Amino acid sequence: KSAEMSSSVVLENVQGCTAKYINMLLENISGLAVDDEFIVEMIPELNVAVATFLKNIDTQEFVNKCEQNKRFKKLNMTARCLEATCSIKAENIPDNISTDYITVYFESARSGGGPVSDIQLLPEENTAIITFCDHKGNG
Repeated sequence: KSAEMSSSVVLENVQGCTAKYINMLLENISGLAVDDEFIVEMIPELNVAVATFLKNIDTQEFVNKCEQNKRFKKLNMTARCLEATCSIKAENIPDNISTDYITVYFESARSGGGPVSDIQLLPEENTAIITFCDHKGNG
């Protein structure tokens, strides 16, 4: 086991499932309450959902429970722990924004940031790739 366990789980093959359905399924499997103890982000273009646990749980144990759940298996869904990352992609970046501004914004402790090691602006997509010195600063 890695020392830094992710607090997020990726659910794959979620086509045809609504966010509400995924929330109810995960509540049943985990025994936790949606919004208070976990949140789910649907990413339909990738056919996945990401469940992020707000309280400290053993995410590998949760993945194991998903794989044993008959409803989960019937839907041919899979679950895996989300790898810890040092980079995030920020979207809808204004054209005239500077890398210094982005750095200061993402280093703000108030917004869950941390020390930034690199900013890669992609103006044609109005996005930026922000790389942190430590994977904890990507909240």
